[in-house]
Amino acid sequence: MTDLNLRLATRADVPAIRALLGDDKLGQTREDMSEEGLQKYLKAFEAINNTADNELWVAENTGKHNTGEIVGTWQVTYIPYLSRGGNVRCLIEAVRTASNRRGEGIGYTMMEFALEQARQRGCLLAQLTTDKTRGDAHRFYQKLGFISTHEGMKIQL
Repeated sequence: MTDLNLRLATRADVPAIRALLGDDKLGQTREDMSEEGLQKYLKAFEAINNTADNELWVAENTGKHNTGEIVGTWQVTYIPYLSRGGNVRCLIEAVRTASNRRGEGIGYTMMEFALEQARQRGCLLAQLTTDKTRGDAHRFYQKLGFISTHEGMKIQL
């Protein structure tokens, strides 16, 4: 497996993160790759970065080849809630591994790290959503122990 440095993202990482988000068929239909779009991603990064319970992470390749390349990303939000005894849950979103690096264990390393961070913060549970069309992602999360317990709903605003 690739040597990785898992670290909080910086503003300079935003273009690479945006590229990862758009690096598949679904992402190509949802992500804005224009110059104007980059400004929106940078604004969102600042909002995430300035909120204590939000974290944007990257997996950086520290191996002999492509040192410094961002090969994965994920966002975590820690949410206090009243149900289940007034605990905190971890919401994991925007998990992406570079398409040309899938199958190398990068996603597993990122998710295990994210779950350990959540345990250290005292979270009772971790949750995520994944698009219904992402069958490979569903199998990946199930191997990690995630189970589908709820039906999620969204509305475009």
